[in-house]
Amino acid sequence: MPEIEQKEEKLRSLEEELSTTKKNKATNKHLGLLRAKIAKAKKDAQKGRKSGSYGFFARKAGDATVVLVGFPSAGKSSLINLLTNAESKTAAYAFTTTSVVQGTMLYRDAHIQVLDLPGILEDAHAGYGKGSTVIGQAREADLVVFVIDINQETNIFQLVREMEDAGIYINRREPDVRYSDAINAPFKITVNRSGLTNESIKEIFNGLGIYSGDIAIYDQLSEDELINIILKKARYKKGLIALNKVDTTEGYAVKAEMVSMQAKMEAVPVSAINGHNIELLKEKIYEGCGIIRAYIRPKGNAKPSPVTLRQPATVENLAKKIHTKMAERMKGALVTGKSTKFPNQKVGGKHILKDGDIVILVIEKRSRWDCVDKILGVRGRAVQEQGEEPNRKGNRKDIL
Repeated sequence: MPEIEQKEEKLRSLEEELSTTKKNKATNKHLGLLRAKIAKAKKDAQKGRKSGSYGFFARKAGDATVVLVGFPSAGKSSLINLLTNAESKTAAYAFTTTSVVQGTMLYRDAHIQVLDLPGILEDAHAGYGKGSTVIGQAREADLVVFVIDINQETNIFQLVREMEDAGIYINRREPDVRYSDAINAPFKITVNRSGLTNESIKEIFNGLGIYSGDIAIYDQLSEDELINIILKKARYKKGLIALNKVDTTEGYAVKAEMVSMQAKMEAVPVSAINGHNIELLKEKIYEGCGIIRAYIRPKGNAKPSPVTLRQPATVENLAKKIHTKMAERMKGALVTGKSTKFPNQKVGGKHILKDGDIVILVIEKRSRWDCVDKILGVRGRAVQEQGEEPNRKGNRKDIL
């Protein structure tokens, strides 16, 4: 039997043992060790598989990336056609999307990449229906939009579980877990607020081949989440629900509110058939991506130019986005917008910008002899040493 098949057979055996073991206080230690062994077996098995064999992993592009995730026939294809310039195939049956469909949503001067992923099947995290490849695309997204048929609203819970089983945690704060590798030192747990026993934590680390070091856990988490953090597989993403097909039912507003409360995620009732609430969905997607657009106003009456930034965004971040040298020469800015108390308020580089702010960067203007230094290098300095440089009046500030 080839080595990769042996590894996968070992993985299946461990997973079967985990599924048949009853969960109680007496088996907690054994379960923790089993999970650690499964995590290690998965890691070993993945090394032997050909990466990218399905060939539909899309590269990130634009100012932010959003993925549409859902079960087959939830209406993802119709939705991406309304949100973007994509032309995804649609039909009244499942599995019309068999590869990633890309589109660009233009909203508030931002270019947001939207990816329509193939429909997810049950146990997708384990690779069924190419699920591991599909979910892998979500790991790189800035926002996960769950497209749910309002007539099958409980699907959201299964989708979230599939994500968590793959190490993707939706609308959750990343736990504070600190590990320092101390060679030739005993394994030591200095802080444990995880809700797990010290013995279980030790068994998990030992199962992953870690037998020394200091560990401090400041937040509650599960055994699986700890394993994913140790293996550096855990991802924490923002999530949003697009509750689709509201044109097929009455009282959808109440149902949307109920789903939002139970899933602890905002739910936007939409219809890909008649376009209901599509503009609201665009707004929520923009907000969920964690981006803002600031406008650079040059000298004179020229039209301000939009720049998209990640939150939290400062004036210094804005200057660096234009050019690194601009940030070095920047002395502050004049800002008009939501982040200031009055128009053209003078602020420093650490000032946090808000969406729609108009910014005039104040930079230090170099004298012409500074430019000679830069262009001529040693020769320029030699000319200055020979006394040919006129009297300098010092650097001045100017407005970009």
